[in-house]
Amino acid sequence: MSAKIKLKEVYEVQNQYKAFYTGGTVQWSPNGQELLCQNSGAINLISVSDESTEPVIFGANPSTTDDDDGIAEDSVYTFALANGGEHVVSAHRSGLLRMWDVASRQVVKMWRGLHQGPTTRLAFSAGDQLVASGGTDTTVRIWDPMQQVCVGTLRGCVGVVSLLVFHPDKGRKVILAAGDDAKIYAWNYETRELVKTFAGHFSKVTAVSFSNDRKFLVSAGRDKILVLWDYETQQSVKTIPVYESLESVIVLPDGIRVNGQKLKKGKIYAACAGEEGLIKVWEMTETAIVFKQSNSLVTKSAEEGGLAITEMLLNRQTSQLAVVSADHNIILHDLETFDCFKQLSGFSDEILDLILFGKKDRLLGMATNSNDFKVYDTTTMNCQLVKGHTDIVLSLSANDQFMLSSSKDNSIRLWQYNATNQDRCLKVWKIPKEFNQTSDEKELTRLNCTLTELAHEKDINCVSISPNDRLLATGSQDKTAKLWDVSNLSLVGVFRGHKRGIWAVRFSPIDQILLTNAADCSIKLWSLTDMTCLKSLEGHESSVLRVEFLSNGMQLISAGADGLLKLWSIKSSECIQTLDKHESRIWALCVTEDETVFYSGGSDSQLIKWKDVTDEKRDREMTERKDMLLQEQELNNLVNDKKLLKALRLSLNLNRPLMTLKIINAVIKAQEQGLPETVQKLSNDHKETLLKHAIEWNTNSRNCRPAQLVLNILLQEILAGAFQVSELNKHLTAALPYTERHFARMTEYAKDLKFIEYTLQCMQPHAARATNKS
Repeated sequence: MSAKIKLKEVYEVQNQYKAFYTGGTVQWSPNGQELLCQNSGAINLISVSDESTEPVIFGANPSTTDDDDGIAEDSVYTFALANGGEHVVSAHRSGLLRMWDVASRQVVKMWRGLHQGPTTRLAFSAGDQLVASGGTDTTVRIWDPMQQVCVGTLRGCVGVVSLLVFHPDKGRKVILAAGDDAKIYAWNYETRELVKTFAGHFSKVTAVSFSNDRKFLVSAGRDKILVLWDYETQQSVKTIPVYESLESVIVLPDGIRVNGQKLKKGKIYAACAGEEGLIKVWEMTETAIVFKQSNSLVTKSAEEGGLAITEMLLNRQTSQLAVVSADHNIILHDLETFDCFKQLSGFSDEILDLILFGKKDRLLGMATNSNDFKVYDTTTMNCQLVKGHTDIVLSLSANDQFMLSSSKDNSIRLWQYNATNQDRCLKVWKIPKEFNQTSDEKELTRLNCTLTELAHEKDINCVSISPNDRLLATGSQDKTAKLWDVSNLSLVGVFRGHKRGIWAVRFSPIDQILLTNAADCSIKLWSLTDMTCLKSLEGHESSVLRVEFLSNGMQLISAGADGLLKLWSIKSSECIQTLDKHESRIWALCVTEDETVFYSGGSDSQLIKWKDVTDEKRDREMTERKDMLLQEQELNNLVNDKKLLKALRLSLNLNRPLMTLKIINAVIKAQEQGLPETVQKLSNDHKETLLKHAIEWNTNSRNCRPAQLVLNILLQEILAGAFQVSELNKHLTAALPYTERHFARMTEYAKDLKFIEYTLQCMQPHAARATNKS
């Protein structure tokens, strides 16, 4: 049976899912197909349809700033997308403003921002002809980006400019801004005159939105009120207490439907969101709530005045609403039904656990440093947030019907879809045949604990059940693993040998073997019959956090705290491959049923999909071998046919130093012309290969003639600028000592020849005289 199993040799990264939003600005393209998200000093563009991400397309250009090497990334502070979607303007750490062409991802304009401190807000005018920037220096500047000049500086704001909006009507030439003093200021940016001031809030204003007829203005703030303003008179028409700190407000367009309800024309409907984590739609003139979200996926802020929803984005072209949460999720809703059609997880922090479940392992469960865990559809990588726990979810498990999640809130939840917590006790629950179908958490079915055992002296890190469901194993921080009878939790055996805490235990899928991995950097295989250690695998230089069996129990894949993954052969105890893509601890590892793919995740917030490419590698090597044999045969044929200069190019292509030497010697012996011309026609790579070959020949005095001939030709090419060689100093350093030795030897030979010639010349008169006498 084992002979039919194909062992794995090589895994390669198939997809790498990194963080694409770590907080800051989010903008939505006009067509609704793409989102631009701020990501650790750069800007990422993400496709809404398939969640594919283009990393660092705007920003993070190097500039000379104070860094260890004198160079640091010119990180992005904020950015704005033009209303037409063609350009992006970004503000950078260096004080520069850059305008990018979205299609080409190239900078088209660049100028200095002139703010005394960081730029905090950017905005495009209604026609995209102007750009406004607001900074920590309380000023607002108006820019003509095409001419790269400041056309006006507006003063009057107090504190950091946190809100910047152009009036929707281009003809008014008005821009609104807000700072730290709870007022909204409006300037005519052509005359630089402060034309309006809206004073009615009691704390920071976070958002404003104009009514559809531009006669009214709706503002929201941290003072837990919505205010409707008459724009012309600057008077407050309505003040609505909403009893939560608000971060965003949007006046909805006329005639659209929200949750099936058509909004009346002529009315002002404002959607707002903030601390409570859900969206409410108010009819402002009648101060009535017409819609309150009941299916929110954003958790309410734990503290009063805290953040839950940080921003809302309305795409008028598609009638869709995007909600940005404080934990970096972006949730897209259809306005008409208010159903969530897409969930994007911008940043996962540390990935603590991964599981595959569902038909053909289609679903991927992920536990992160969050109260919610995520479920991905691996075919589309569409994300779904699963809410319920009140503290960080630590681990996940699943079978063909249910999921289990354990959390720091000291609860384990059983989930039905269409491990243990950190303590020293081992518990068994019985799953009932039917559950109460209710959404009320207080009425959820409570499972009865049938067995409890104080299993270890320290925290239990892992529980694993045998393939026949009769045994279970536990691994603990007390450096031991224990084997238990599932039926009565009686202790079957104890495995001792690790020098530090055990992170995980796994049963072999076919043998009576238990695997343990620990913080002592080792992996051990134990016999289940006599509890002895059969084998110890050592190769990791830090804690081994997770191990899974592969190839019907003949191989292992292990993950370490150093960010390395290792593929092992159990039979030979050798590491076959080391995979290095993670930047920090790898907490989670899961393998598909057919073992062609596995996923890894860790504290670097990366989810990586690895694919088994062993067959592809073998096929590629076989093809390369066949091609090489054909080329070698062709090379031998060319040499035999005395087509030496043609053979030279092929020998260089195959990187055969001895064959190349043989060809050069044959050229010298035959006194064949055209070697310099042939070398000149070689590609730069072939010339560099020939240079390396010549330096290698030059180490042997017997080969100094062909070596010096080739070096002479190549040095002339370098001096003529026709040959660009990397690491020239290194090559010259390698060639000079032997060349000097050859030169000294040849000089001595020349002296000897001259002496012999002199001796012969001196002997000739005496020889002639002797001949005459005879």
